[in-house]
Amino acid sequence: MSPEPVFFTDRDLGKKFPEILRGAGLKVERHADHFRHDTPDAEWLQEIGKRQWIAITHDGRIRYKPNELQTVMQHDVALLVVVGHAPYPELARAFIATQPRILSFLRRHEPPYIAKVYRPSPGDLASDSAAMGRIELWHPITRNHLSKRDPS
Repeated sequence: MSPEPVFFTDRDLGKKFPEILRGAGLKVERHADHFRHDTPDAEWLQEIGKRQWIAITHDGRIRYKPNELQTVMQHDVALLVVVGHAPYPELARAFIATQPRILSFLRRHEPPYIAKVYRPSPGDLASDSAAMGRIELWHPITRNHLSKRDPS
C-alpha cells in the first residue's frame, strides 16, 4: 500500500459519502468520475485493482456474486464494504471516525481481500461520541489472516 491510499467510492455510495471523505483530507475518486453509471462491477473492480486503489462499496452481496468475487481475487483488489442501514453522510462520518483502524488494517493486509467496515455501536456512541467502528476481514479467511487481527 502506498503511504497515502486512494479510496474509490462505488456508485452506490452517492455523492455525499465521497465529499465527506474528501473534506476529512482523504484522497478519493468517485465512480462517476471514471466510469459510466452502468459499468458492470467486474469491469470497474478490475481497473481499480490495476490502479491499486482501495475500493469502497455498500454492496454487501458482492462477495456472493461469483464473477465479482473472482475479479477481486484475480486482480488484487482491496475492497471495503461499508455495513449498516443509515444515511450515507452518517456512514461516511463513521468511516472517518474509524479511519485509524482502517489504515492499520490496510498496512497489515495485502490485496486481494474483502473487508467489512462497521459503524460504532449505539452503546459505544452513547459513552463516547467519537467512538470508532471496526474493520474485519471477510474474504479470504485463512489462519494467517486470523492471527493478524488488529486489537485496536
